[in-house]
Amino acid sequence: MTRSIIDPILILAVSLLAVSGTPTDELKPIRREVYEGGKIFDISHRYTPEMPAWESTQGMVNFLRLAASMKNGSVANVSEMKFSVHSGTHIDAPGHFIDEYYDAGFDTDSLDLRTLNGPALLVDVPRDKNITAEVMESLHIPRGVRRVLFRTVNTDKRLMFKKEFDSSFAGFMTDGAKWLVENTDIKLVGLDYLSFAAFEESPATHKVILKGRDIIPVEALKLDGVEVGTYSLHCLPLRLVGAEGAPTRCILIK
Repeated sequence: MTRSIIDPILILAVSLLAVSGTPTDELKPIRREVYEGGKIFDISHRYTPEMPAWESTQGMVNFLRLAASMKNGSVANVSEMKFSVHSGTHIDAPGHFIDEYYDAGFDTDSLDLRTLNGPALLVDVPRDKNITAEVMESLHIPRGVRRVLFRTVNTDKRLMFKKEFDSSFAGFMTDGAKWLVENTDIKLVGLDYLSFAAFEESPATHKVILKGRDIIPVEALKLDGVEVGTYSLHCLPLRLVGAEGAPTRCILIK
């Protein structure tokens, strides 16, 4: 009888140790990029001090601080952040480059989640090229495709992993943006650096895309290690009322 009572207790203790580990086990979080054996891809970049920021040589630096610390007597740890809403993986709202839209309230809270979520096509752009009208035509993106992620040489160069801003990044030229608006059904444009528009033509290119208020740029996507093809895209920006951009978590599901 004694054994029948003790055995279940031992079994329970062993089970709890297997779940929680021994007191001497090192606590270490698991950080994932790919889930379910390649079925889910996190295509958002982690926010770190070394992540590049627009026209900065120092990256994000001290964007995050512990405002309240349990080590200093607080009842909880509480962090604060300070950085541009166009940092890391993020979306642009129409008010970003068109002041009339900013004043009218076309902010990130007004963006259509139906556009930000749904079937998406990932394509490779010819390397060492900006996305011109000629390049857009060469990609042969079928009519009816509403969301396209453009992987460029930015991914090959791992520009989002270098803290110094690189103005030579590949992106859309103005004629490429016009071709997209006039010849495709694309309503979401995703690119792999801090701007979907090439540095030298950024204001004009943004205005072409944002003018109709129906195309959403998603910028600084993490597209390495993902095969070209069709996925289910899910992007959820913060609902920042009055802001023309917002940090966004994006995933692809195969």
